Amino acid sequence: MNLNFDLNSNTDTQYDVVIIGGGPGGATAALYTARADLKTLVIDKGLTAGALGLTAKIANYPGVAGEISGAELLKVMRQQAETFGAKFAQDKVQAVDLTSEPKTVFANGGTYTARSVIIATGSMGRGQRVKGEDELLGRGVSYCATCDAAFFRDQVVMVAGNSDEAIEEALFLTKFVRQVHFLSPTPALKADAQLIEELASHPKVVLHAGTALREVIGASRVEAVRVAQRGQLEEVIPVTGAFIYLQGGKPVTDFLSGQLPASESGCLIVDKEYQTALPGVFAIGDVLCNHVKQAVIAAAEGAIAAMAVEKQLHQRKQLAVDWAK
Repeated sequence: MNLNFDLNSNTDTQYDVVIIGGGPGGATAALYTARADLKTLVIDKGLTAGALGLTAKIANYPGVAGEISGAELLKVMRQQAETFGAKFAQDKVQAVDLTSEPKTVFANGGTYTARSVIIATGSMGRGQRVKGEDELLGRGVSYCATCDAAFFRDQVVMVAGNSDEAIEEALFLTKFVRQVHFLSPTPALKADAQLIEELASHPKVVLHAGTALREVIGASRVEAVRVAQRGQLEEVIPVTGAFIYLQGGKPVTDFLSGQLPASESGCLIVDKEYQTALPGVFAIGDVLCNHVKQAVIAAAEGAIAAMAVEKQLHQRKQLAVDWAK
């Protein structure tokens, strides 16, 4: 697989294990691999990028008494993994080369290599696009403000989403653009309270709560967006850029570029130790078929995959069941 990226030989980018996705599965896998003295990096888009982070109340997670938000539970999981040396990077993976040795992960913020990769990206990928989105992709439609913000200097743009990732990308855009129209599909943003306050008080941001993106308009480039706010008529907002961070219900596997076999519904296929068809590449959580969507299930899968990684990297025949106690 040939990808036109510059590889960085810095040892800070070389890992035993790179885990893509920091939900309950990814965070648990990081805890186990780091405790096994494997140099571990987790790349994740933010606490509220996944299903658990968006959950307001959890009352059935083992060992946690009472109610807790998904984001709070994830913070605890990540902090525990960090105590054993796991590193967490808030970034978005754009592509991977899983056939190379070591395997290569290309993110917005850098390029990383790993002896093993665990895919834990969940199932909040989008299947259905809004009208005009695909036609104007790369001509004003973008999914990466940190990549493309400089192209929109002193212009008016739109950001659609309601997660940490969407807010952070919008705030990054304010360093370059004249104005950001922020469209939240829900009346309340599902993100960190401090981020929400920063967004709402920023002089360059116009917040449109409870507003859906209906269409991206333009002939050869983005010229406007058509939006619908609850209880009001549709409105056309003139913009030159549309940054879209909406979420759906499909496995997030677009960055794989078909390198791994998947079912008709897009779920990745693994063996009993959660290894895919490529040696050293594992998948856990909601990217799998016939998966029970519970945080505790994803965490258990993360533990098993991590032990399988440790077994493989140390060339043993059986899982080491003692080191993780």
